[in-house]
Amino acid sequence: MNNREIAGKAVAVLNNKKALDVVVIDITEKSSFADYLVIASGGSERQVGTLSGEIEDQFAKEGIIMKGIEGKKNSGWILMDFGDVIVNIFSAEQRDRYNIEKVWSDCNFITFDESSLQ
Repeated sequence: MNNREIAGKAVAVLNNKKALDVVVIDITEKSSFADYLVIASGGSERQVGTLSGEIEDQFAKEGIIMKGIEGKKNSGWILMDFGDVIVNIFSAEQRDRYNIEKVWSDCNFITFDESSLQ
């Protein structure tokens, strides 16, 4: 599975668990630490934890191993490092605060349609 497919899998898992405002940013041209950022919001701290747990479980089934994790569900932010794909899950308040989309606004935002996520 290539990095774009891993990002697409993250989108599928997050959408399946009703994450809010899922965005994928291709940072390949601007970053040395990763190729894709996947950003999503949870409607509550509990959902933030559920979303990260589901990503970890579903990725493990595919043999995609997490290299590291930062944050906690009750902090309103979790960063999951899968090497060249970084998954950020925020509460709405923390997402507004960090505004990652603005920081990376000069990069390509990728849309995955439902048929490509199957």
